[in-house]
Amino acid sequence: MVYVTLILAFVLIIVGAMLLTDGSVAVAERFKVPEFIVGLTIVAVGTSMPELTVSFMSALAGKGDMAIGNVVGSNAFNTLFILGVCAIFSPLTFTKSNIRRDIPICILATLALLVVTLFNEDINRLEGCILLLGYIVMVVLMIRAEKRAMKLNPQAQPETTSDTPTKKPMPIWRIPIWIIAGLAGLIWGGDLFVESASDIARSWGVSEAVIAITLVAGGTSMPELASSLVSVLKGNTSLAMGNVLGSNIANILLILGACSTVTPLTMGGVAMTDIYIVVASTFVLMLSALVIGRDKLTRIEGLLFVACYVAYVYTLI
Repeated sequence: MVYVTLILAFVLIIVGAMLLTDGSVAVAERFKVPEFIVGLTIVAVGTSMPELTVSFMSALAGKGDMAIGNVVGSNAFNTLFILGVCAIFSPLTFTKSNIRRDIPICILATLALLVVTLFNEDINRLEGCILLLGYIVMVVLMIRAEKRAMKLNPQAQPETTSDTPTKKPMPIWRIPIWIIAGLAGLIWGGDLFVESASDIARSWGVSEAVIAITLVAGGTSMPELASSLVSVLKGNTSLAMGNVLGSNIANILLILGACSTVTPLTMGGVAMTDIYIVVASTFVLMLSALVIGRDKLTRIEGLLFVACYVAYVYTLI
């Protein structure tokens, strides 16, 4: 039953995230918020909502190692497994934005995680506030850069024609129902997820941190895996790369920042080796973009990425 409960909790979290995101986007559309701002904020946070929910509920339950392990495991899963699997299907192209902005920001975020965990056994409130502030500053700078680019190149803005079907706005009465139902699903699902994952850890005889890094992290990263694979199969490989990089940045700066601001997070069973894996995988990705694959993550590199992740999980278990 504990595995059934885990699956039920995961479904509740995914459905809750979808409802909350749709409701929030509908509110933004009602207030005429530009689409690119919605994408950088509401949609970006929505895709990281499973990790945020599980980490936040873990922190409130006093399981700081599960919160940190979830983020560390998710980032390793995103970079090594998701990008690796996607590259096996089709080589992934690194855009100029990936090389000049996204990967460097991701490296800075992972280095910030390394710094705050290197000398202490926890991530305190001050460090959490710094991480959270870093995420807010990043979003503001990206919005300003996007606005500046649109002013310099107005032709780049999407134009609507009579042949383009217009999306019917969500009815006003449905918006609060979607938001409330989404929040309820996230809270209830997150609570069930943490409890069932803890029970599984005890039954397996391993630490909760290991379960968080492997089982929980893989589960909460399923939306990124699904959306990235769909993007690759549709031929939009750059979207898969941006999806993973954006998720990794949000996991560290937003999720760990928000959770540790509410309550300090203790490392517990999360070892520094796990942090080093995340840092190393990000640097290897940059090396691949600049030197190895020549602006592409090739199939061979994808196989190596997946093999590295499988070996890492094997050593943990």
